[in-house]
Amino acid sequence: MKAFVFPGQGAQFVGMGKDLYDNQPAAKALFEQANEILGFRITDLMFTGTDEDLRQTKVTQPAIFLHSVILAKTMGADFCPDMVAGHSLGEFSALVAAGAMSFEDGVRLVSARAMAMQKACEKEPSTMAAVLGLPDATVEEICQSITNEVVVPANYNCPGQIVISGSIAGIDTACEKMLAAGAKRALKLKVGGAFHSPLMEPARAELAQAIRNTQFSVPTCPVYQNVTAKAETDPETIKTNLVAQLTAPVRWTQSVLNMIADGATSFTEVGPGSVLQGLVKKINKEVTTQGIQ
Repeated sequence: MKAFVFPGQGAQFVGMGKDLYDNQPAAKALFEQANEILGFRITDLMFTGTDEDLRQTKVTQPAIFLHSVILAKTMGADFCPDMVAGHSLGEFSALVAAGAMSFEDGVRLVSARAMAMQKACEKEPSTMAAVLGLPDATVEEICQSITNEVVVPANYNCPGQIVISGSIAGIDTACEKMLAAGAKRALKLKVGGAFHSPLMEPARAELAQAIRNTQFSVPTCPVYQNVTAKAETDPETIKTNLVAQLTAPVRWTQSVLNMIADGATSFTEVGPGSVLQGLVKKINKEVTTQGIQ
């Protein structure tokens, strides 16, 4: 069975999507439609902007979403998933690619999500850090031991690689404790804020209304959602999990293991970069991986 997976924030690069725009009229039409919905020419920033331009959350998220979804839509019969999943932002790409919501609604929701997250980041300075070489349980225990600051596991990326999220002071303390507990690395990330933590609550509340007002349909195949790591097809359940996603951890390891248990033997990453292919291989060496860029 074939699983198709969609990358999240951090996979962006200058020039992303330009080949699609230049060579496929259907792709060009979708990019132009997105420019209109967003109210600015995101294609200019994607194709000829700077790394700095693309690092702005309000640009990064729609840019990766557009690259992934338009790629899927122009693959024709080659896009034939038995199941899909996306990492964080990538979950929105997966849902649109699987027909759970329209392209237009996807663009609007991703833009609303990015703006809400940007505001939450500005409200309270916060950050994230990658922790390598510790068991999940040890990372969880250390996070729970820091009671005077916000620190939580945010991304279960693969065995031995967890990203933690929280206040700047909390992350600094956690990194020291992780290293003392034997972590190979505990490295602060260059991100705008504490994604997938309680500090994103203002963004979650804002996005909840937009999600509730959006029409969702039964997807063409099961979508393994970040919050539950389980196959979902019910539109109301999908919406509930999507709202919860901003303050809950991304259970990527668990999602991939569940997809494999349900029959996935090949994983195709649709969109910029190859991060998810690497994570899938670290979770299970037996499955095949490939990327479509």
